[in-house]
Amino acid sequence: MDRQPTLETERLVLRPVTEDDREALYEIASDPMVWEQHPIHDRWRREVFDAFFDEGLASGGALTVVDKAEDRIVGSTRYDKYDPEEGGVVEIGWTFLERRCWGKGINREMKLAMLEHAFEHVTLVEFRVGDTNYRSRNALEAIGAERTDRYELERYQGKRVVHLVYEITRNAFEAGPFI
Repeated sequence: MDRQPTLETERLVLRPVTEDDREALYEIASDPMVWEQHPIHDRWRREVFDAFFDEGLASGGALTVVDKAEDRIVGSTRYDKYDPEEGGVVEIGWTFLERRCWGKGINREMKLAMLEHAFEHVTLVEFRVGDTNYRSRNALEAIGAERTDRYELERYQGKRVVHLVYEITRNAFEAGPFI
């Protein structure tokens, strides 16, 4: 599976992230409200963002989200963990969008394109989201992702961080809210 495709929708182009995108993405990420409900709530800080950006660049799956009408970067997302075994699974996540995109269907449009691409290659897509990130949890549920019983525990700044695991199967996607 190509985890850094170029995908185009009515309003967006998702393309492989490059080092040249760092400053435009930091401008968006430097808004503390973008990270308000996120477990890594201080990703707006330069050093925290730079580590996040470097991880995305190294992941081989990070995408820059461009508004086609304005030819302007509005966020980033990522295809992450990929396992081709048993029908295949890939994680979609690590998404952030500038606030003026919120509530306008941009996330839904982006996720639809990413899911369509993923389901050409895998039978399951997973998402990991912080348990107190209600904005992202609601957005996932709105696109048909279902919360599983699985979760992951990590630590950040000495505090426990819980990531819930959501998923969408190819069959559910084909019958789900996008159709």
